[in-house]
Amino acid sequence: MNSHAVSAIYRFEMARAWRTVSQTIISPVISTSLYFIVFGAAIGSRIPEVAGVSYGAFIVPGLIMLSLLTQSISNASFGIYFPRFAGTIYELLSAPISYLEIVIAYVGAAATKSIIVGLIILATAGLFVPLHIEHPLWMLLFLVLTSITFSLVGFILGIWADGFEKLQVVPLLVVTPLTFLGGAFYSIDMLPPFWQTLALFNPVVYLISGFRWSFYGMADVGLGVSLGMTLAFMAASLAIVAWIFKTGYRIKA
Repeated sequence: MNSHAVSAIYRFEMARAWRTVSQTIISPVISTSLYFIVFGAAIGSRIPEVAGVSYGAFIVPGLIMLSLLTQSISNASFGIYFPRFAGTIYELLSAPISYLEIVIAYVGAAATKSIIVGLIILATAGLFVPLHIEHPLWMLLFLVLTSITFSLVGFILGIWADGFEKLQVVPLLVVTPLTFLGGAFYSIDMLPPFWQTLALFNPVVYLISGFRWSFYGMADVGLGVSLGMTLAFMAASLAIVAWIFKTGYRIKA
């Protein structure tokens, strides 16, 4: 593996994040903090506990996951789209670096930035609600797997998009609604039976459920199912990325 090339791309992407720190880190942290204030303090004080957990603490995993998904997609999609837009992607493709190394560098940088944001939001949440993480290693595992998986989704989006406006389509019109409907602010056990069954077709349910289990030992679906669905989603994303480089879809054209 060409570690120097991977390191160069990774460091470049991370340096870009620090140059735009207000957009990549401060903005999502402030936005999520507003959720904590409105839902955790104002509304949460009027809602009874959920399975023995205060409502403000209950929504923390869902809010972290919401920010993690959107930031992972945004970071990875813009990271690969801008070289295509500027035409520098051809210099990268002609360099002595494999497709796998390109993906590792861009997805690794995007996932790293998302994990940093997620950990900052987690620390910020502790200022608003009492937090207790029963399974910290599982929490970190779901944090890393989710960041990598949706950074791969963002990479695919960055290849597919042919304009800056399309980079916002999936995060705004697909991921955010699925997260709100995936149990970020409630347990799907609260839903009527029909809607509980329908919610199980939402892949975000499994991500939030597994992540919430790592905090409080409670979940809407089994831990093994959540982990399996996360790994399956990652495998599907990797397969699409492999197909993109094999066919040259919107890269070599």
